[in-house]
Amino acid sequence: MNSFINIVEEIKSIISNDFPAKKVFDKDVANVLGIPQMNFATMKKRDKIPFNELLDFCALRSISINWLLYGQSPESLVEATHKFYMIKYFSDINASAGGGSENELNKTEQIKIPEQFVLMLGGEKELKNIEAINVSGDSMEPTFAYNDIVFINRKKVDLQRGGIFTIRTDAGLFIKRVQKRIDGMIDILSDNQVYATQILNPSEIEVIGRVVSRLGNIY
Repeated sequence: MNSFINIVEEIKSIISNDFPAKKVFDKDVANVLGIPQMNFATMKKRDKIPFNELLDFCALRSISINWLLYGQSPESLVEATHKFYMIKYFSDINASAGGGSENELNKTEQIKIPEQFVLMLGGEKELKNIEAINVSGDSMEPTFAYNDIVFINRKKVDLQRGGIFTIRTDAGLFIKRVQKRIDGMIDILSDNQVYATQILNPSEIEVIGRVVSRLGNIY
């Protein structure tokens, strides 16, 4: 981040056209920012940046606050905002939120996600563990709907804390809310109250991974 002194010098350059007949001084910057001169002098001595005043100044003059604070051009910010990552997507897989699915993980594509969505998936380091599949059925409504795309972290298979998981049983592939019981059995829960809770032995379940997000939401 630029120092207070450097920021002040940039502001002097910006407002110099407002003072064509004289040199621009610190007091002029203080007045433009709406900061009493004594307070301004203290801030400069302590290198304490007046963020609120700078935000108002930049908004009034249509200046990028990132450029003023960090020297970042608006073009570089736009480029970073439009950065995308690719996630492995099994487009022909439908994990059932209903009666079960017999599909196998065979057709692999890539799905493009924006950079700001990466944090929802656990950060860039977790992307290697993330896969995407489709949802079918209505047993997890309103949490998930038919044809939603969900993101699964294949590394997160511990059921101790519970949560929403993609699991495989003899009946097929499911997305369900899973909860471990005191007696060691597993409750398989649906968010749609029309569906009854199932109780299975851990040996009857293959945990594919924890559902960490769907497009636009995090769980």
